[in-house]
Amino acid sequence: MAPSPANDPDRVARIMLSWHSLDLVSCSTLQTLWAGYGQICAITARATTDTAAKHLSKLCGVESGVVGTTYPLILKLISPPRRSTGNEDEGHLRKMLSYEVEQHFYRDVVPLLGDGIAVAKCLASTRGMDGKEGEEDLAGLMATIMVDLRPKYPVAGEKRSVLSRTQVHGALNWLAGFHGRSWGLLPKSLDEYVLPPLEESSRRHSTGKDNGSGLWLNGGYTYLATRQEEYASLAQDTDSEWSETMCRASEGSLLSIAEMAALFLTPCGRRIESYIHGDVKSENLFTTTNGDEVAFFDFQYVGLGLGVCDLAKLFTCSVPLHMLVGNNEPLPEQLTMRDAEKRLLERYRTSLLRDKEDLYEWEAFKRHWETALVDWCRFQASWGFWGNTEWLEARVRSILSDQGWRDWLHQNISSRDSSR
Repeated sequence: MAPSPANDPDRVARIMLSWHSLDLVSCSTLQTLWAGYGQICAITARATTDTAAKHLSKLCGVESGVVGTTYPLILKLISPPRRSTGNEDEGHLRKMLSYEVEQHFYRDVVPLLGDGIAVAKCLASTRGMDGKEGEEDLAGLMATIMVDLRPKYPVAGEKRSVLSRTQVHGALNWLAGFHGRSWGLLPKSLDEYVLPPLEESSRRHSTGKDNGSGLWLNGGYTYLATRQEEYASLAQDTDSEWSETMCRASEGSLLSIAEMAALFLTPCGRRIESYIHGDVKSENLFTTTNGDEVAFFDFQYVGLGLGVCDLAKLFTCSVPLHMLVGNNEPLPEQLTMRDAEKRLLERYRTSLLRDKEDLYEWEAFKRHWETALVDWCRFQASWGFWGNTEWLEARVRSILSDQGWRDWLHQNISSRDSSR
């Protein structure tokens, strides 16, 4: 079915490019978004003025061009399918809010990151387009035009595939840089962040606010507050070993281990909290030809959190197993941290802190990492396992059997409750 004039990507691109004295040369669809919510297109734009050429050259990081110079860009166009009215669907709300968050990130946060963090820079956005030519034609649409990363980072990560050693190191360097840089960017008030979907919808209805204004309060899409249905199913699944170990109330507490881990990871203004990508995996990155530099994309779930939550997904889904355990021997039922895993964590932590060891001591970092693994295992157990499944399960069995970790978690949850 051909797109309607309102959401035709060629038309949208032409209107938005005109804001910057650019002409559309070509537009081709790279992929459609999940569940028919829009599409991502590769576009080529031509500068019609020297000023436009200079602006695009700076944005793309290339030598300054002149009138007629062309530039590769990306259009992300959100045009959700029509839905029948009725009860609010959490999945739909999550998708729409995630696109708002991503647009805010590219338009308002990326300029603050500096050139040291490889991420696509935004050229134009329907966010804040009031008074611009073609505004009425774009009403109801959400669109962002950004720099195409592929000329500098031509190697695309593959879906559910492991990375090379060099690419893993590049990804860790990028994450450390992103997490560390964001420490200086966090707003003082948590009120500026987007709440979980149903809560955010309720807040908007009560305040009359209908536009996103920030990143997610809790980065990622797997955290327990938005996965109650899956968690309830896991609790009732007597065939799963994780039903009892994760979902049963812990001794001396009304909360289960899964609930305590989720509560500990919930952002609350700690100084080591940062922005996290929220969906770190091989298919959401590009690398240079030799793999030593990485650029991440797909920031729908960027928000506050502990950086180790990004690492938990990366290690499980995209790091070769031998980089975690150091050999090809069968994995035991319980697996403590091996030297190979520790080297990766220390590489990330060293890059993150840059001679500020006292900011995030190893023992605290290690406990946070273990808690992130437990939380990620809870999600996979309730949703479906993929990646280094045996490694993740063996590591989490070991963590759950560690009385020192359990005591630490209980103590931190008790301290958090008493401080409220």
